[in-house]
Amino acid sequence: MDDDDVLSLKQQLLEKDREIAALKKKLDQVQKQAKSLVADLQDSVSVLAPLKKNTSLTNEDIGRYSRQLVLPELGVKGQMSLSNTSVLVVGCGGLGCPLAQYLAAAGIGRLGLLDYDEVELSNLHRQVLHTEHTQGLPKAQSAAQALNRLNSAVQCVPYHLQLSAENALQLIQQYDIVADCSDNVPTRYLVNDACVLSGKPLVSASALRMEGQLTVYNYKGGPCYRCLYPTPPPPETVTNCSDGGVLGVVPGIMGCLQALEVLKIASGQGSSFGQQLLIFDGQEGRFRSIKLRPKQAGCAVCGETPTVTELQDYEKFCGSAATDKCRRLNLLTSEQRISVQEYKSIVDKVTPHLLLDVRPKVEVDICCLPTSINIPLANLEERKTDHVNLLKEKISELKQQIKESQVAVFVVCKLGNDSQKAVQILEKLSGSELEQIIVKDISGGLLAWAKRIDPSFPQY
Repeated sequence: MDDDDVLSLKQQLLEKDREIAALKKKLDQVQKQAKSLVADLQDSVSVLAPLKKNTSLTNEDIGRYSRQLVLPELGVKGQMSLSNTSVLVVGCGGLGCPLAQYLAAAGIGRLGLLDYDEVELSNLHRQVLHTEHTQGLPKAQSAAQALNRLNSAVQCVPYHLQLSAENALQLIQQYDIVADCSDNVPTRYLVNDACVLSGKPLVSASALRMEGQLTVYNYKGGPCYRCLYPTPPPPETVTNCSDGGVLGVVPGIMGCLQALEVLKIASGQGSSFGQQLLIFDGQEGRFRSIKLRPKQAGCAVCGETPTVTELQDYEKFCGSAATDKCRRLNLLTSEQRISVQEYKSIVDKVTPHLLLDVRPKVEVDICCLPTSINIPLANLEERKTDHVNLLKEKISELKQQIKESQVAVFVVCKLGNDSQKAVQILEKLSGSELEQIIVKDISGGLLAWAKRIDPSFPQY
């Protein structure tokens, strides 16, 4: 080992020490914030007196809501029901923003706005209550400010916190209807179970890429979420908006449809989707509806002999985190991975190697490292001949260039998830369909490269 290697290892060790110190500091801050948020929640819940029942409409109410008051389906009675109804919106993102906006505009009495996250630039193409000026603010606070400007008569209660088994029941029991606008599986099970245990109807929607779905759970004897999905899907099969993308108008459409169902329930008209799943295909511009199976007698939470009688650890139950952020997989050993700092050292030393980018081409078009070749993970998984041949060709060229029996292949993607899967595939191909290779994953992917090596590299 030469002096350069020793110096590089020392630098990496110092960097790791700094990262550990920063993580410890962040952990302390998070713990303090968590205590503060729990206290805030308890304070907020304790001051939530029952909605004062309105018995008549003011002239201002009549003027504001006149266009819906004249609807036979709503009328004065329906409008009064809206003003006496409280709704909890779980998630103030792509679904929650249009949902809350239309509920406030329609005159719902109280809106609870719950979100643990802060406003980021990447939210603004779909989360229409937030603006460039509210970046960095808690989403719940940003949404409440926007809704107060729209309709100051609606009581907006922001909750900047993570919904959990410790606080969900206490919070949900304060509201008449719950709208699930979350983007992760653990929260869906948590909200469902809390609604069943509290006897609240749950209006649920989702949106991804160009598609959306909507249904209403635990409503007038209909099924709950667990009736349809008694066991959660494997974490690696779940895709969220951060991973798969979404066209902003799609959650806008689904959020508006959620608002429609909430308003129908609140005004006494009843929902159309108590045992129906509405599917929206934005690419084709089509809606279709599927009849769902009825409430299940053997359901763990709403069945005849329920086994779930209190809220549980839903992250453990689902095997994934209750967040809509990009998930981090850990499929490889430390020997099968290198850090971005280690890869930068390899680049600086001009050590011959092959850099394989396994992101879809649409992402490579956004940004890429200049020396990489692109073979999407999906094509590797399918063993597509032309792509395997391309890899063979590149490996053979490099092997001839360096006059070595083995070639080093480093695999990169956006976050270091797909690249780990690709490493597993390439290791199986090594020595059979491919020549002998040493293959390693670049931990953290291009996001880590942008954060720790090249701040000018685009983040998306």
